[in-house]
Amino acid sequence: MTGTKQIKTALISVYHKDGLESLLSKLHAEGVKFLSTGGTQRFIESLGYECQTVESVTSYPSILGGRVKTLHPKIFGGILARRDNDSDQQQMKQYEIPAIDLVIVDLYPFEQTVASNASEAEIIEKIDIGGISLIRAGAKNFKDVVIVPSKAEYSMLEEILNKEGAQTTLEERKMFAEHAFKVSSHYDTAIHTWFTK
Repeated sequence: MTGTKQIKTALISVYHKDGLESLLSKLHAEGVKFLSTGGTQRFIESLGYECQTVESVTSYPSILGGRVKTLHPKIFGGILARRDNDSDQQQMKQYEIPAIDLVIVDLYPFEQTVASNASEAEIIEKIDIGGISLIRAGAKNFKDVVIVPSKAEYSMLEEILNKEGAQTTLEERKMFAEHAFKVSSHYDTAIHTWFTK
C-alpha cells in the first residue's frame, strides 16, 4: 500500500475516558507506546499499560492550573516533523524530539459547560487550547500522523487496527484529518457563538 505508515508512539490527551479501553487494548497488543499527561496517563496505567509522561519528554510539569501541559516544541515537533525532510529529521535528533505517529484527543466539553448554566469563569476554563492545537498539528501533518480528534472516530481507528494492524494508508490519514478540521471548526464556532451572546 502506498503511503503506509506504522504507528509506534501515540500521544493520548482526552477529557472523557469512556470508550478508550478497547482502543488502548488493541494499540497495546500492536506494540504501540503511550505518551500522556495527568488524568489520562493515570487512567492508562490503571489498565496495566506503561505510559510515558509528557513532562519526562519536555522537562516541564503541567503548569498554570493545567492550562499548559502539552504546549512544547518537543511535543509539537514530534507531531509536525516531516519524516521525509532531512532538515526536520536532523533537528529532531539535535533537540531529542521523539516522533509521535498517532494523536488521540477528546476536547474539554465547552458546549456542555455552556448548556449547564455554568459561570463565565467556568466556561472560559473549558476553552481547550492544547487539545485543539494537537488536533490541528496532527491534521496538518496527515502525511505522517494519524489524528483521532474525538470519541466519534475511535471506532474508525479500531476498524483499521482490526484489519491492518498498527498501520495506516495516506488515504486513511487524510480522512482522519478531514474529520479533525470539522471537529476544530465546530468547536471554534461554538466558542464564537458564546462570545457573540
